[in-house]
Amino acid sequence: MNVQTIEQNGASFVVVPLAEWDELMARLEEREDGMDANRQLAAIRAGEETMSAEMVARLTSGESPLKVWREYRGYTLRVLAAEIGISSAAVSKIETGKSHPTVATLSKLAAALGCDMEDLT
Repeated sequence: MNVQTIEQNGASFVVVPLAEWDELMARLEEREDGMDANRQLAAIRAGEETMSAEMVARLTSGESPLKVWREYRGYTLRVLAAEIGISSAAVSKIETGKSHPTVATLSKLAAALGCDMEDLT
């Protein structure tokens, strides 16, 4: 590496050719990306849930989050409704936007589906 040191007003500075600086920055970014990937893998190994690209696409396309989560968890309308103590028609109305759940119902739905209430709205 071609480095020049400059002393000025009691401080030391290092001058590096721009091409070498760019290479150093690229290598640093690659290292940081690798560290981020390792942290993410550790989180997944520790049990952090991941989502498929299909699920993310469904959630971001405007589809009912409740329906997406319900199907992702393998629930039918009837089974989910029975688990939280409401009718399957009520769950269907929430999924289609014809009805809005109370906070208590939303909390029960989120608990049954293993997600946050915010994930369902």
